[in-house]
Amino acid sequence: MSPSKKIYGLIGYPVKHSLSPAMHNAAFKATGIDAQYRLFEVKPEELRDFLINRKDVVGFNITIPHKIKAREICEKEDASLDSFVKMTGAVNTVKRAKENLKCFNTDAPGFAKSLKEELGFEARDKKALLLGCGGAGRAVIAGLTSSEIDKIYIYEKSKEVIQAAQKHFSASGGVKDKIEFIEESQLKNIIQQCQLLVNATPLGMKGNDPSPIDKNLLHKGLYVYDVVYNRNKDTQLIQDAKSLGLKFASGLDMLLYQGVLAWEYWTGKDAPLEVMRKALKEAARK
Repeated sequence: MSPSKKIYGLIGYPVKHSLSPAMHNAAFKATGIDAQYRLFEVKPEELRDFLINRKDVVGFNITIPHKIKAREICEKEDASLDSFVKMTGAVNTVKRAKENLKCFNTDAPGFAKSLKEELGFEARDKKALLLGCGGAGRAVIAGLTSSEIDKIYIYEKSKEVIQAAQKHFSASGGVKDKIEFIEESQLKNIIQQCQLLVNATPLGMKGNDPSPIDKNLLHKGLYVYDVVYNRNKDTQLIQDAKSLGLKFASGLDMLLYQGVLAWEYWTGKDAPLEVMRKALKEAARK
């Protein structure tokens, strides 16, 4: 490796399954940037040391289980936090600027951009049904709110997750006025009022997982976005959407666009979107 080569990467625990190196390294190669994107398996107790002291890694993404803890550490270190970090409460992208850390959340704007570019969905003044309100769900809420959605109905089974989300978003008037938690008995009525359905539950990660919602509730004109993606085959929700002729997008689209934004923050250059898309799809097929 040349001494001038810049090191970027992904930190998480575990990270071996990640497709991110494929798209980022393809982008560096296509643009002639002397850099490499690597995987760093960082245990929770090692997170602070990595954030503060691994100065050889000039930019990195953060994945499960570190996004919220990283935000807490960055706040204590007086790092700069972008508006989406504050809205979601999570950091997923960091850039080292000399002695300072610049922290971003590209999941939320990445979701919003993929929603428009890949799904062709204009969120303004529309209504959405969101299934699941964990970390991915919060990014979806932030992305939809920034896109001026009118209403987000949320169905979440865990009372603890609901309480945590309500507490988090209570400080943000722009968000709390748009969200409403609903019961399972309300799903049939609510989904008929919505133009967009987003799955942010883990259902679909395993190949034999059922859909998080009854296929019979999907209606004509509904746009379907499954934040989950499965390498080997479409999730059941995507299969159902396909069979009904509905427009759909998957978590691979969100992964692509959050990666594009991260790459642009690190390099200050326009990302080669189609190069990154091709590399990501090829890696997912392998």
